[in-house]
Amino acid sequence: MELSLDIETFSSVDLVKCGVYAYTNSNDFEILLFAYSIDDAETKIIDLASGEKLPKEIVEGLEDDNVIKTAFNANFERTCLSKHLNSYLEPKAWRCTAVQAAMLGLPLSLAGVGAVLGLEKQKMNEGKELIRYFCMPCNPTKTNNMRTRNLPIYAQDKWELFKTYCKRDVIVEKAIKVKIAKYPIPEKEQAYYELDQKINDKGIFIDEKLVKQAIKCDSILKEENTIKAQNITGLDNPNSVAQLKVWLIENGIAVESLSKKAVSDLAKDSDGEVEALLKLRMEMAKTSIKKYEAIERSVCRDGRVRGLFQFYGANRTARWAGRLVQVQNLPQNHIPDLTLARNLVKEGRFDELQLFYSSVSNILSELIRTAFIPRVNNRFIVADFSAIEARVIAWLAGEKWRMDVFATHGKIYEASASQMFHVPIETITKTSPLRQKGKISELALGYGGSIGALTSMGAIEMGVKEEELKPLVTAWRNANPNIVSLWWEVDRAAIKAVKERTETQVKNIKFKYQSGILFITLPSGRKLSYIKPRIQLNKFDREGITYEGIGATKKWERINTYGPKLVENIVQAIARDLLAEAMLGLDKAGYEIVMHIHDEVVIEAPINKGSLKEVCDIMGVTPKWSRGLPLRADGYECDYYKKD
Repeated sequence: MELSLDIETFSSVDLVKCGVYAYTNSNDFEILLFAYSIDDAETKIIDLASGEKLPKEIVEGLEDDNVIKTAFNANFERTCLSKHLNSYLEPKAWRCTAVQAAMLGLPLSLAGVGAVLGLEKQKMNEGKELIRYFCMPCNPTKTNNMRTRNLPIYAQDKWELFKTYCKRDVIVEKAIKVKIAKYPIPEKEQAYYELDQKINDKGIFIDEKLVKQAIKCDSILKEENTIKAQNITGLDNPNSVAQLKVWLIENGIAVESLSKKAVSDLAKDSDGEVEALLKLRMEMAKTSIKKYEAIERSVCRDGRVRGLFQFYGANRTARWAGRLVQVQNLPQNHIPDLTLARNLVKEGRFDELQLFYSSVSNILSELIRTAFIPRVNNRFIVADFSAIEARVIAWLAGEKWRMDVFATHGKIYEASASQMFHVPIETITKTSPLRQKGKISELALGYGGSIGALTSMGAIEMGVKEEELKPLVTAWRNANPNIVSLWWEVDRAAIKAVKERTETQVKNIKFKYQSGILFITLPSGRKLSYIKPRIQLNKFDREGITYEGIGATKKWERINTYGPKLVENIVQAIARDLLAEAMLGLDKAGYEIVMHIHDEVVIEAPINKGSLKEVCDIMGVTPKWSRGLPLRADGYECDYYKKD
């Protein structure tokens, strides 16, 4: 038996801002409607809000791990039904059609997938309004007799339409399954998905006292800074861009933008009251505190925050995307006395915090990582792959000198500078300008980047002169001829596969056009998908590939790509596969992963169990499909999460 299903629910907790785990944690959470189809038979609806009950066979099917359950974004249905049944539903019995669609490069929404696939029956447009009406609290007014919730009895016609809407979602989901049936989720990817669900279900413990005090400290700080800014400017609202621009003009400075970068640059060239005001604005404009607020509203009753990771969130590479708190872009910590600063904030000693540190806002920003803590009598083991993308691209391209570096000392920035400038590596120290140039070149130029990439990466701010940018690009490319060659071999192979509707290969990467999709098969066997590829003239006036996908505008559109960009996708996808395999190995060894960020894993382990060495050894195991790739993991142990 296979059960396709969709549900509609109510909770006073904001689903988008707080996530499904906090949403179902609410005392007023309930399932309103349950639509289902058994073995693709007629879709039926159960009106739980009106007193109907789930049939016995459905309850038994939900709790039976031998019965496959399918849903679009199955994490929502599984989590809600676990709460409703008061029975944990194992991820292994669930198949997520959102993941299956994402593997083909399709949108992450049901409506988006239905539209792109051109389904006969689409998701109903009335859904958003009906969800607002029945699934969320309403504002009490005289017109609605001061009620805070809309029940079916208040709008029976809307309720009947809502039942049709719920059934339609199952019908659309089943139609998607039929359309992409020949591209099932591979067994290995299903195993990764199940581990992802396990990690999201477990969540990570939060130091709630630190979070509350950090929010309080920020509120006090903003109030103080606003008063200081008012005293300097005489403005009622010194946070107003319009008012501030007028004040700056009156002080001899005309500006088009008050963006963070513009204000920062302007502050460097200012003095007196203008400099003081601009520095205050930079302090007040810091957004890091929003992560504390996101943590506070997402935390569950047991003190853990859950649902931080979106499986296949980046559907061109399958890397995980962050959700709720966005742990993928946490500010780094650099202050040496992290524990002291943390204790001052946690204990509410804000006066001492201002006495010891020049920027309290920066301190609060650097402490965000430390809000994630292990449970009592546990510690974190944190480990990550060392220079994983640099290792992967060297392995793919066969850049021998780089492989030798990773097989020995691993100092890629120093070695890159040595190769670029033809000087002995021993002469390049950690503070050497040449090392800085090697570092910025490594970070910016691996995927076809040029002067613009160096500038965007902050080369000028790092002390590189403008006239040095072009020579840096040339020196890096001359030092890495095999990587440069790989870019254009991939470019030619992809264009040929699309143009001739054929299969091509570059080293251990395969390209194939099939059913309107360009598939790139990775060494792991996983496929990257590029929908409806075409050959068109690009901005360089040469043939290049375009395809359909979610672009920079967050909309479905035609996207340009070329060899270096495809290599970037391939390298990042391989890095993701290596992390996924490593996490599976750690899980099988009994390690509980509570968080992962880019190429790093965070493990919650009892004080007397497990070891950093074993974790790094497991992560350093090279899969069969990547033989010859010099993998290495490094790490540390800590009592709260931080960047070592």
